[in-house]
Amino acid sequence: MWLLRSSIGRKSVMSITGIALVLFLLFHLSMNVAAVFSADAYNAICTFLGANWYAVAATLGLGALAFLHIAYSMLLTLQNRKARGQNRYAVNKRPKGVSWASQNMFVLGTVVCGFLLLHLWQFWYKMMFAELNGQHEVALGGSMVSTQDGYAFICYYFSQTWVVIAYLLWYVALWLHLTHGFWSAMQSLGWNNHIWFERWKWMGNAVSTLIMLGFALVTLFFYIK
Repeated sequence: MWLLRSSIGRKSVMSITGIALVLFLLFHLSMNVAAVFSADAYNAICTFLGANWYAVAATLGLGALAFLHIAYSMLLTLQNRKARGQNRYAVNKRPKGVSWASQNMFVLGTVVCGFLLLHLWQFWYKMMFAELNGQHEVALGGSMVSTQDGYAFICYYFSQTWVVIAYLLWYVALWLHLTHGFWSAMQSLGWNNHIWFERWKWMGNAVSTLIMLGFALVTLFFYIK
């Protein structure tokens, strides 16, 4: 199959799934910003996403995109290592103009995925999954909380120092991953002429910074609150 055997095919899948995940991050950020201004608005969104089949289907689709993105990144990493052979053990200086992030995308992606599992356990597993399982309340901090009360979950987890520090580190790793991944995705899709290459890099940095700062400010807002 072309998408599996071809390096270009794999990079194309990585690019498309990566762009889709960036769009989801922007949507998720808008949800979190809503929580800053209104607990009722945030809980209304959580209720909507947990009570409709198409929202559940979208969640499964998002999971499939994330799985494809991770699986293809592993395939590309193994392919690159195989192509380098014994040269991968050689100590080389980073080429001029090549960022640290571009040489460590797999490591950064692994860190991002690790914290993503933590996030899914704290929020998705105890909210949407619990609700699908027929639970209306779950234990949280010694008390029972509605599975649709997302605001209570945010307040509880972001009041813990270790959780806040972990999330801030996650945002930095995500920023490093996205700053390279965004323009690299556009390049893989063929939108890489001289003019647009610089524009994609600028837009990638802007979007990545918006996502990182947005999530970080929301996290710190609830921690201070």
